[in-house]
Amino acid sequence: MKRPLSLSALSRLCGLDALCLAALLAAAPAQAAGELTNRLQQRYDATTTLKADFTQVLLHRESGAKETRQGTLQFRKPLLVRWETKAPHAELLVVTASEIWNFLPDEEVAYKYPVELVQDSRSIIKVITGQARLEQDFDVAEEADDSGMARLHMYPKEPTPQLTEAFLWVDPATNLIRRAKIIDFYGNENDITLNSLATDAGVQDSAFRFAPPKGVDVEDRTKQGSPEKQLFN
Repeated sequence: MKRPLSLSALSRLCGLDALCLAALLAAAPAQAAGELTNRLQQRYDATTTLKADFTQVLLHRESGAKETRQGTLQFRKPLLVRWETKAPHAELLVVTASEIWNFLPDEEVAYKYPVELVQDSRSIIKVITGQARLEQDFDVAEEADDSGMARLHMYPKEPTPQLTEAFLWVDPATNLIRRAKIIDFYGNENDITLNSLATDAGVQDSAFRFAPPKGVDVEDRTKQGSPEKQLFN
């Protein structure tokens, strides 16, 4: 059975150089982006649910390997999430009020994690669903973008192994996030584009429930604190 890299192992491999890099990134000067950030925050404060199709491009910096995934996202406040990858391989992540499920059908295994893993404002899912507190937890600069989107360049004030730098592309007409690029300690990129984005649309309660199918191996990681792999990546 495939075993993904744990965060504790990731932290050890990153070592002192990664910590020094994170400190430099966090201290980088940033032009204030208060007006756009405020509009973005107000828009998501007033949004209860959202759903979208997503395209996710994962780039491994050292090897240059790239993988493109397609799937769907459903979200409801305060932090209920259904993140379903359909291609090239099926994978399901469900964040409930009390736990996180990561189901890998091809491997016939479901991992169960504590919900606290995604409650940090710097978690990937909070960033792409507009629930991160940008002015509180990030240094943010606004940059021009040729696509017609406003682009925010963000450095977390306290970097994590999964997030040392990020970009958000915001539709100025709707103040909604349409694309997010997350960069980790290694320089690996997680680039997510949200298509067919709809807010305050019908999202069923059943989307945020999960029961392991019969015959699936369940691995309970709720007591360990660290996931077996980076979630939403």
